[in-house]
Amino acid sequence: MAESPDITQLLQRWSAGDQQAFDDLMPVVYRHLKRLAHARLRSERPGHTLNTTALVHEAYLKLIDIERVQWEDRNHFWSMAARAMRRILVDYARRRTAQKRGGAVHATTLDESRLPDPASDPEQLLALDEALERLESAYPRAAMVVELRYFAGLTQQEVGDMMQLSQPTVFRDLRFALAWMAAEG
Repeated sequence: MAESPDITQLLQRWSAGDQQAFDDLMPVVYRHLKRLAHARLRSERPGHTLNTTALVHEAYLKLIDIERVQWEDRNHFWSMAARAMRRILVDYARRRTAQKRGGAVHATTLDESRLPDPASDPEQLLALDEALERLESAYPRAAMVVELRYFAGLTQQEVGDMMQLSQPTVFRDLRFALAWMAAEG
């Protein structure tokens, strides 16, 4: 993840109430959120109501609305950004499911190569969210790896760097999480 090395310092100054730090941080954060959102919504159909800009703006608003957060570092911030995007996509999927399919949600398994598209398969996204919640209860690190990989759009190397894990550990956690969620179905 190519970012300015002083993001952690800006986050900490912002947490302490420094408005200038916030003003300096937001252009960098916004660009990165835009890249993440674009990666998540790459397969959206043209003209869809949930586009890259809408997802970025919703995530941005959720992040700046978090009061009194003491940002530990940029990893903490990107984890919260991944969580915000996940919540937005899941809420969107729930609305679509309720409107188009009467609210029925069917459990499905997760295959990383075919992660759900919130525009075309809200039921699968809801099933992923439910499986991630169960995984998080039992195996929080594996759930965080999946969340950062899918919802924050990080590569396995970036996830490893962020969580201070080796790339083989990230790979094993992903493989374990996918197998666990498939078995829990």
